[in-house]
Amino acid sequence: MNVVTAITAQAIAPFRVEWRPLAQLGPIAAAWRALAACALEPNVFYEPAFALAAAPVFGADAGAALVWSHSQQLLGFFPLRTERRYGLPVPVLTGWTHPYAPLGVPLVDRGEGEAVIATWLDHMACGAGFPALMLLALVPETGPFANALAAVLARRHAASATFGHHCRALLAAGARRDGYVERAIGAKKRKELRRQRNRLADAGRLHIAAAREPSEIAGALADFLALEAAGWKGRAGTAAAKSESIRRFMESAVRDLAHEGNVRINRLCVAGRPVAAAVTLRSGGAAWTWKIAYDESFARASPGVQLMLDMTEGLLADTTLAQADSCATADHPMIDHLWRERLALSDRLIALRPTALPFGFLCRLEALRRGAIAMAKTLRDRLRG
Repeated sequence: MNVVTAITAQAIAPFRVEWRPLAQLGPIAAAWRALAACALEPNVFYEPAFALAAAPVFGADAGAALVWSHSQQLLGFFPLRTERRYGLPVPVLTGWTHPYAPLGVPLVDRGEGEAVIATWLDHMACGAGFPALMLLALVPETGPFANALAAVLARRHAASATFGHHCRALLAAGARRDGYVERAIGAKKRKELRRQRNRLADAGRLHIAAAREPSEIAGALADFLALEAAGWKGRAGTAAAKSESIRRFMESAVRDLAHEGNVRINRLCVAGRPVAAAVTLRSGGAAWTWKIAYDESFARASPGVQLMLDMTEGLLADTTLAQADSCATADHPMIDHLWRERLALSDRLIALRPTALPFGFLCRLEALRRGAIAMAKTLRDRLRG
């Protein structure tokens, strides 16, 4: 899309909406960071340190609708791209997510939530060149943003439907932090984990190395990348270190987040050698266990699980954190047994304005598309097996 700047349809409207390509958002980084600090819901993947680093790799065709007050305060950040779907000339405006950003909740000022969302939807519905359909990907089904969006859609009598419902592990213990791990893991499993930890200790002294300062982060990230490349992702060719552009993006994002105090890299070391590493990102009162890798030569001792046990205790002890998102797939065999809360996510298809095809028919096309993708993945996995 070309750069489009527009005032909302009502001349007296309290906000204005602007569209910019992601690559042109660097100059507003300060206002963008201020919005992230007071958002309805935090999303580290939509903060400037992460999004600006990801844009050249994953967002060349993406832009953002920016909602501003007339005093030049940024109140809404909605990153989107236009996609062609269904094999028909039916473009869909889609929320910007990618394999390294598994959350699509926009940044919306918590004091103006419904008003900002309504202004944004009005602009996308009336703005020249925008599709009539929008799909918000990987947004929470409950919480402040979901509630505000539902209220706005109800007032507009807008047709909408959800797809891809799933839940992933979440750590949100609330006031019951003491004894969380013991309640989550039964005595028999704890005994087995202690036995495995002793097996690791037989190979050398165990210790957790926690990198937080910018001067420590680069070396810790290099350890993570090396572990990932040496494992199954390296053999499959999907490890970050195998792609220069993805490696550079990760290094840039992690470096800039470290300068803001929003990244931790924990490593479980045996005799000084990292055997597991995890990268945790933070924003406000939330954390995301973004990436984890382990040395497969120690697999029988479950070094990744051992590291997550230590990290879980650390996250629970941090009273500034309300929750930690595992970023894991649904029904993950490891983290689901340790983190017992769940984050429900889905994709929301919204009719911004009437379309040539009935909305119900478009929903059926979306369901068929997803079914075909799921079938193709199942066939791929069987062939690999």
